[in-house]
Amino acid sequence: MEKRFDTYVDNLKFRVLREVARQAFNDTLLQNVLDIPKIIHPSKIPTMRCCVYKERAILAKRVKLAMGGNKKDPNVIEVIDIACEECPAAGYEVTASCRGCLAHRCESVCKQGAISFDAAHVAHIDKTKCVECGKCANVCPFSAIVNRKRPCQNACKVKAISINDNNIAHINDERCISCGACMHQCPFGAIMDKSYILEVVDAIKSSAKDGSKLFALVAPALADQFSYASIGQVISGIKKLGFTDVVEVALGADMVAEKEAKELAEKGFLLSSCCPGFVMHVKNAFPDLAQHISENLSPMATIGKYLKEKHEGAKIVFIGPCTAKKAEAQLDSVKPYIDTVITFEELQALLDSREIDLSLLEETPLDDASYYGRIFARSGGLASAVAQGLKEQNIDFSLSPCVCDGITECHTALLKKSKKALKENFVEGMACEGGCIGGAGCLSHVTYSSARIDLHGKKGKRKISDATKGL
Repeated sequence: MEKRFDTYVDNLKFRVLREVARQAFNDTLLQNVLDIPKIIHPSKIPTMRCCVYKERAILAKRVKLAMGGNKKDPNVIEVIDIACEECPAAGYEVTASCRGCLAHRCESVCKQGAISFDAAHVAHIDKTKCVECGKCANVCPFSAIVNRKRPCQNACKVKAISINDNNIAHINDERCISCGACMHQCPFGAIMDKSYILEVVDAIKSSAKDGSKLFALVAPALADQFSYASIGQVISGIKKLGFTDVVEVALGADMVAEKEAKELAEKGFLLSSCCPGFVMHVKNAFPDLAQHISENLSPMATIGKYLKEKHEGAKIVFIGPCTAKKAEAQLDSVKPYIDTVITFEELQALLDSREIDLSLLEETPLDDASYYGRIFARSGGLASAVAQGLKEQNIDFSLSPCVCDGITECHTALLKKSKKALKENFVEGMACEGGCIGGAGCLSHVTYSSARIDLHGKKGKRKISDATKGL
């Protein structure tokens, strides 16, 4: 499997992105776009679907998403309906463990009359009556009734996914936080994030033509990616693509840590603003708590703003592990500073479309952020940085952080705060487990290492207050 991708789904997504980028760089995309599915799957023998025609039809949908997807749909995550229809129906089912007992507790607790028994006394659930309350499963002494939720539903901890009348997954935009967990867990590859890779290709071409500055902002999680190359080689590869310069978002993290420490001391309680998934969940599920979200922009937007103000006419591309950053970049408060966002997956596709082998490149030094700015990539890093920000500014404030590793822990902390039961005064909210290094746009999702982030962080010799020196 190419480039150490975890699954065939990840590999397929990469191949589509790479081919779209290749055609765009060669100025042949418009005339060849309809042929891309056949280029990717030239054989007449199906590999995963009923026929090659369905496989190519799904690939065509993937090509559309690689080119920006449905422009009328504001969500950066989309469902590929034709790929989703093969997933088995979800809901409560009676398994072979049913022993046909005499108690019939499942029938007794069902207020909808959805449970009946056959001649062998085995229970059956009438799906037309079942309301998915789960009471039958709770009282079954044999645990014979199970809730077979779809992988995407299990993955979505904010309960933004339901199944429509056509047996297709549906995303509730009012709950969705664009974290991409559903996309990562879907075994059919029926959920995918929109790609803005074409905008990056256009920016690279424009920069080469008119000499305008094109900055790549790389997320601190870079240290946990590209296991076959060093960080310096990745930076060289990005420059070889045509970027004028590469800047660490960790520098923006230093700026945020300094400002957020001061803001926390002034207000006495704060919800972090760095993770767009967390911020979206606060606004969606706990709107009364939105007043406590830090007024500071995220590290991405903060360093983007700094560079835009310093370099007139510059274009800014964020590269990281986060699909929710694509949604953040569309916000009115962020749009002026970030031109587009791509993930590490898409960066790999861009590199391969130009046949750039990172392992063969010399190393390019990366702008030197502080240790604390770089560890924003893992859970607990932001809280540590804020503590350091308080220390460097000699602010007398007793920090009591609530570090939330994943959206479930975030929800619990917010619920406690809404009930006035949260003792801590600063909530570090990270929607993905492990922090940014667990993002859906990572090259690999099998393992992530906070140790690698810390090791990279220790190479940063500056203070938080030194963030913009040398930029």
